[in-house]
Amino acid sequence: MKKILLTALLASSALLSRADEGMWMLTDLQKQNQVAMQELGLLIPVNQIYDPQGIALKDAVVHFGGGCTGEVISAEGLVLTNHHCGYGAIQQHSSVEHDYLTHGFWAMNRNEELPCKGLTVTYIDRILDVTDYVKQQLKTDKDPKGTNYLSPKYLDGVAERFAKAENIDLEAPGRKLELKAFYGGNRYYLFVKTVYSDIRMVGAPPSSIGKFGADTDNWMWPRHTGDFSLFRIYAAPDGTPAEYSEQNVPLKVRKHLTISLAGYKEGDFTFVMGFPGRNWRYMIADEVEERMQTTNFMRHHVRDARQQVLMEQMLKDDAVRIHYASKYASSANYWKNAIGMNEGLLRLKVLETKRAQQEALLKHGQAIGDTTYAQAFSQIQQIVRQRKPALYHQQAIQEALITALDFMRIPNTARLASALKSKDKTAIREATEELRKDAEKYFQSVPFPQVERLVGKKMLATYMNYIPADQQIGICQVIGKRFKGNSDAFIDACFEHSIFGNRENFDKFIRKPSLYKLSTDWMILFKHSITDGLLHTTLAMMEANKNYNAAHKVWVKGMMEMKQAAGTPIYPDANSTLRLTYGKVRSYEPADGVEYKYYTTLKGAMEKEDPNNWEFVIPEKLKELYRTKNYGRYALPDGDMPTCFIVDTDNTGGNSGSPVFNAKGQLIGTGFDRNYEGLTGDIAFRPSSQRAVCVDIRYILFIIEKYAGANHLIEEMTIEN
Repeated sequence: MKKILLTALLASSALLSRADEGMWMLTDLQKQNQVAMQELGLLIPVNQIYDPQGIALKDAVVHFGGGCTGEVISAEGLVLTNHHCGYGAIQQHSSVEHDYLTHGFWAMNRNEELPCKGLTVTYIDRILDVTDYVKQQLKTDKDPKGTNYLSPKYLDGVAERFAKAENIDLEAPGRKLELKAFYGGNRYYLFVKTVYSDIRMVGAPPSSIGKFGADTDNWMWPRHTGDFSLFRIYAAPDGTPAEYSEQNVPLKVRKHLTISLAGYKEGDFTFVMGFPGRNWRYMIADEVEERMQTTNFMRHHVRDARQQVLMEQMLKDDAVRIHYASKYASSANYWKNAIGMNEGLLRLKVLETKRAQQEALLKHGQAIGDTTYAQAFSQIQQIVRQRKPALYHQQAIQEALITALDFMRIPNTARLASALKSKDKTAIREATEELRKDAEKYFQSVPFPQVERLVGKKMLATYMNYIPADQQIGICQVIGKRFKGNSDAFIDACFEHSIFGNRENFDKFIRKPSLYKLSTDWMILFKHSITDGLLHTTLAMMEANKNYNAAHKVWVKGMMEMKQAAGTPIYPDANSTLRLTYGKVRSYEPADGVEYKYYTTLKGAMEKEDPNNWEFVIPEKLKELYRTKNYGRYALPDGDMPTCFIVDTDNTGGNSGSPVFNAKGQLIGTGFDRNYEGLTGDIAFRPSSQRAVCVDIRYILFIIEKYAGANHLIEEMTIEN
């Protein structure tokens, strides 16, 4: 009887899991998902996807740069990921003379492959369920604040203890351990990793292909974007990770993916592996409202204001465009995400769905005589009410005054100030030299102060518009008194009079450092005020949140138990760890009378072309290939060139660059986006409307071979028709 009741309650919540909903742990596939995946069409055993005792597809899926996914597609360490994932590296190597963002880049031999400073590729060697071990450590270790169960520092120590006890080699080159809490701290998994740090850029199409459609098409379907780039993993001659060296060689990998040119059709089974960043499926309705009115609100309005200023300046000057390209793209991505998410949460009535889900768990608690769920729910509601004003202000500071203002990353002057106070000549000399070096790096990082000044004016005014005067950071009171409330005049004063306003001011100051000048410098005072404001909001958040994690853990535990009692598979929220999601190639209907097909072709790109709009410019060579239908073996049976397709898998940020597999475990595409109607997926999955947008592997290979002429790259891949 209880099981029947549970099933009814779950159904009423409208969040009953489908086989294709979930960011599944690879360790759970055999037990939880194999049957469902095979019923949907999987044609290979699950142990060919993940095998803790051997080599499987998982061993060709890598964490690219810490924020994206990549897949190894040749025996010599060639990695495929998205153009937007490699964007920072492409920008790093670009200049007005060598504008790889605009014109693309293709290394025609290994000597031309470009090292990417700071870029890493990470393999997941082992995934271990260490829940019992961690819980035992939690019982015996001192924990006066009761926070060990989620503390990264504590968990790092436990990971090291476990590794030593299990004889895991901690000294292996590139070795890294990561122990993470799942389900709010109800389970724990240890990831044993190998990190490679000599990564070289191999190929990238021009932005007119790799970012075709840009902001207008971002988070949209239909798409016609060749969003891909290629890199290569290099290692020491013995195959171990090593810093960049001319003696390093391409990595001989244990596993690389087989590419299929057979394509797909409506309803075909597919699965995706990757590193989804964050989602919040276990939020209560109050938290969803809070997210809409704080984080999403600020991302929408503050970024919109900044991006308008940046775009105007980027379109005027190629050097400005190249410098700000990656910053702009990063900002714009989640600007549009915030807009779409809020619209979707209202349109799909997600708050009502969440309330029904809450009611189901509370009734379940009553039915089994457990009051802890109701207590946790009430506590979370109270916490949200208490922290919301501080979160709103914190997001305003973060978006407008920290993320947006590059010029506020000025060097720390505390050491010089201390030395000047002490009048110690040696200390003053050493501190002066240190500041001189730091200032040189700073001025190199902000080569366009005129742009920074414009952005600064817009952002400070935007911040002051959204935050009431009596709550604003302290510098705003100074602006009111000294500048008669004119925030533009204050920013002008920063750039005209601060020692960091320009090199001339700094050079004049550093020749004869003055404690008085440091204590009255507008930029320094501005930065101190921002830091102080962030500290105050952080402290207010900490006070409100001190019992949140414990309450959330209880709430998530209740959801887990309720689903398991009803026979529903469970999965944890995304947290940048390796996951698998599966579903089908599938069209969808976003509105009455509107249907979107499951694939697009190059014809659609030509229909979108607008030579007067930088977002929709098409390279002449691509147009020539289109006119002559010179597609080679990559064309569809009807002669068209496929570009992108959609699947109903459960993707989120971090899945960018993820390999998309067919039922045989062969690579058919690379995930790069989601559709606008599916942006609510981070909070509530809707299989009827949520789609992952993927670039067709045939389009990728066509661009490499026919557009770039990089046949040598095609030759090192394993390709089946």
